[in-house]
Amino acid sequence: MIGNLDFLTPKGHDQASEFQELESPEGELHLRFFATSRDEFALPATGIKEVISLPPDRITPIPNVSPLLLGTLNVRGRVIWVADLGQFLGELSPLSTDRSEISVIAIEDQDAMLGLAVDRIVGMDWLNVDEVQMPTNAPDGMVPFLRGEWVLDTEELKFLRLLDQIAILRSARWAA
Repeated sequence: MIGNLDFLTPKGHDQASEFQELESPEGELHLRFFATSRDEFALPATGIKEVISLPPDRITPIPNVSPLLLGTLNVRGRVIWVADLGQFLGELSPLSTDRSEISVIAIEDQDAMLGLAVDRIVGMDWLNVDEVQMPTNAPDGMVPFLRGEWVLDTEELKFLRLLDQIAILRSARWAA
C-alpha cells in the first residue's frame, strides 16, 4: 500500500499531469521599476535591502542638503536618506510627491544604506545577465551608474537599464 501511488490520485487522472516539473528560472532575479515615467531600470535583488511604499509625509525634509535628497526616513529605528533617483540620473524635473504613496527601494553596501525614490515598481523578473549589452544611447551623466542594458524594442528604442547600486551609493554627487 505504501509503495502504491495510486491512492494519491483520483481514478482516471494521469499522474504525470498532476506532478508537473517545476521550471527552473534562467538568469538572476532583478527588481524592475521606472525611475521616471519613461525610463525603465533594474537592480539585482541581492543588492536590495527592501522595497517600501509610503505616504510622502513620512519622508522628513532636511534643509541645506543636496537637492537630489528628498529627506530622511525612519525604517524600524534606522534612519536612511531618501534620494530622487530620476534626478540623480539626470532627469531635469523632480519626482512628483503629489500622490498618495511613493515607492522607495532601499539599497545597502556594508554599513551604508540609501533609499531610492522611484516613479513606480514593475515587479520582480528573472533576467539573463549574459544578454546585457554596453549602453548605446544612455545620457553621459547616467553611464557611470550602469552595468549595461537589455534591448527591449529596437524600433521604439526601449531599453531596460541595469543599475550598479554600489556606484550609486559611493557617488560623489551626494556631496553636491
